[in-house]
Amino acid sequence: MPSATKKMKTRGPGAGARRGVRAAGALAAAACLTLTLAGCGHGDATRPSSARDRAAGAPARFGTVDCRQAKCIALTFDAGPSENSARLLDILKQKQVPATFFLLGARHIEKYPELVRRMAAEGHEVASHTWDHKILTRISPAQIRDELGRTNDAIERLTGHKPTLMRPPQGRTNSTVHGICKEMGMSEVLWSVTAKDYATTDSALITKRVLDQVTRDGIILLHDLYQGTVPAVPGIIDALKARGYVFVTVPQLLAPGKAEPGKVYRP
Repeated sequence: MPSATKKMKTRGPGAGARRGVRAAGALAAAACLTLTLAGCGHGDATRPSSARDRAAGAPARFGTVDCRQAKCIALTFDAGPSENSARLLDILKQKQVPATFFLLGARHIEKYPELVRRMAAEGHEVASHTWDHKILTRISPAQIRDELGRTNDAIERLTGHKPTLMRPPQGRTNSTVHGICKEMGMSEVLWSVTAKDYATTDSALITKRVLDQVTRDGIILLHDLYQGTVPAVPGIIDALKARGYVFVTVPQLLAPGKAEPGKVYRP
């Protein structure tokens, strides 16, 4: 990330003013990092509603849901499959809720191929979270292509479909990542709701954090590999259904628009 401050010239303001500028710049940089990690640090991102608006005149429905009319929300899970994924899939099936899974290759897709097949067979969107969770902004273009390409190939072998969506690890992305995604026919999907379930096993707290943040067209980020997450899912689903939300996959959230390769999507 570029520095948020510029070196002050000798003839500029006095020392006190310069310290104030530097302090403000440091705060701005910290805020920018926080936003980036929350999936909200990209001013060029496209909102789901904008994707739908751009498709004016397209068919009115995508499957059984029209998110131009319904109060839609997307439930997404990163870094699976895991030992908890089968139970999560049972819950989603029982609740009749579709989800979007951003999967890791190494030690996940490799270890649980039958769960990847099940995700696709039960109507969930299967997408990429890279092969080995490398921070894409810190590696070479060739390594980025390998992180995405290996995962795409593994998912396609198991499901018959190559992913068109990916989520960059930690939400960290830049113009190089955008360009490679465009080249590979992929779109980036960030999020608007995070329970920080990687930092707690308290299912009640995970539920509260999600419910406190949700809004229409929201994209919820969870991780089924953490022990507190899957037990929180039934309560999250029931509470949001009671508020009138309809659960959709990310492609359904954008429909009748379609995710464009090289674009970043977040609410």
